Amino acid sequence: MNSLTLSAPAKLNLTLDVLGRREDGYHEMKMVMQSVSLCDTLTLTVGPGEGIALSTNLGFLPLDGRNLAAAAALRLREETGADWGKLTISLGKRIPVCAGLAGGSSDAAAVLRGLNELCGLGLSLPELAKIGEKVGSDVPYCVLGGTAMAEGRGERIAPLPTLPECFVVLAKPGFPVSTPELFAQLDSQRARCHPDTAGVLKALQENDLPGVARRMFNIFEEVLPSRKRAQVEELKGELLRCGALGASMSGTGPTVFGLFEREEEARGAEEALKGVCREVFLTHTV
Repeated sequence: MNSLTLSAPAKLNLTLDVLGRREDGYHEMKMVMQSVSLCDTLTLTVGPGEGIALSTNLGFLPLDGRNLAAAAALRLREETGADWGKLTISLGKRIPVCAGLAGGSSDAAAVLRGLNELCGLGLSLPELAKIGEKVGSDVPYCVLGGTAMAEGRGERIAPLPTLPECFVVLAKPGFPVSTPELFAQLDSQRARCHPDTAGVLKALQENDLPGVARRMFNIFEEVLPSRKRAQVEELKGELLRCGALGASMSGTGPTVFGLFEREEEARGAEEALKGVCREVFLTHTV
């Protein structure tokens, strides 16, 4: 039996723009993405037998093909014909679930990378990302990671100059978010604000962390229900009061994050937000 343990980092949207609805029903996206050190941990074991056995520390998660970690393994076997016998996946979740941080997609990407290594499949990262596209829209980015532009429905990935290393405080409010409802809201009204993506790209080229931070914006904040939007704005305001260079929401939310140059300020923000949210994390860019 062969085993491998991997980390699955969370992602942030430094910018998130929706350019319109496509003929295939998906939406045309333009996003600047960033990996952070907050991560899930997966241990993959292959050996005699057949099937997939998935276990996790969160009892409410599905353990079959509805879980993206298992779905990624099934898709990889379908695409390559690889026969690894029985696959056991032990998944330690730390990234909040349904939070806009691509936790499930990152788990799927880790399974693709891990099985590629364990089974000697010899696939390149772009080839794995192409397979991941059929598992979920965020999976191609999560295969590649780092600082990158994602376009299309998220499958077209282009590396960008690395965001200067900084501390990140994440806070997940207690309310749920419906991704289909947010897309429907965008379809039904004209967005008033769009991110300054070009400005963010220029700031990345100039290694200008404050320039990136003050231009961060997520178009989905525009169409949140008013009470939820007020909570997001309150969290962003608290992060800025604690010294964040900028603050925004990630994905379709509800997680809010702030970028900090100094660890002391980030730790102060972490403590301040623990009084407001149950799930608060201090992490850093990777």
